Amino acid sequence: MKRLHLFEFEDLPWFPAFLRDYGTDFLQFMANQFDFYKGIVPLLKIGLEKSGTSTIIDLASGGGGGWLKLVGRLRERVPGLKIVLTDYYPNLKAFERIKKVGGDPFTYISEPVNALDVPEELAGLRTQFLSFHHFKPEQAQQILQNAVDRGMPIAIFEVQERNWKYLLQHSFSPISVLLTTPFIRPFKWGRLLFTYLLPILPLFIYWDGLVSVLRTYTLEEMEAMTRALKGGERFSWEINRIKSGPTQVLYAFGYPREE
Repeated sequence: MKRLHLFEFEDLPWFPAFLRDYGTDFLQFMANQFDFYKGIVPLLKIGLEKSGTSTIIDLASGGGGGWLKLVGRLRERVPGLKIVLTDYYPNLKAFERIKKVGGDPFTYISEPVNALDVPEELAGLRTQFLSFHHFKPEQAQQILQNAVDRGMPIAIFEVQERNWKYLLQHSFSPISVLLTTPFIRPFKWGRLLFTYLLPILPLFIYWDGLVSVLRTYTLEEMEAMTRALKGGERFSWEINRIKSGPTQVLYAFGYPREE
């Protein structure tokens, strides 16, 4: 299936921030409710060891993904764990809630952070959850290149693949939105309004999810990106899929080679 880089509403600068936040809140709820990322904890631990820090710099965090589930498993293995949430369009209310519920490991950057050019002071293992597909090929390449240039390990995770199976599965997402909305916290009347009375949210999440599947890079495409990196020979790369919770997670994991 050919990759199509169609638009997603949440990427558009004019798209209302509160609707974007409702969408990322839904994704965060689903990731934590179904524990999508529990199988990747060993990879994260290795990445932290390779970074020489106990800090994770989470790029394009959205609503925080599955971190509330992940942090409990990871902090048992990593003393002094610190998770820094960042985004080009930071969902500050979601970040504040994650920090309140998740406790000490969490902090966040309230200003926009560009995943293509991460500030040098943000040192640690870089992660991206369900966001790499948002970037065009040349931008995705630059994300990897920036990590190599700064000598920072990076781990990228996607919970869908570009095939008919995932397109079919995603066709049920409006039903998921309708069923889960009353349980998403913090409770907001606006979320109910734009789900049931003016059903913008189910349609917006359906479209963006459909496009996400069509945008997702294959393992072969990510491997080609790593081969094209300048200085890429300084990094070791592992690109594969892993069973995690009820799904499979595609990942690209790179870290500096030991000298």
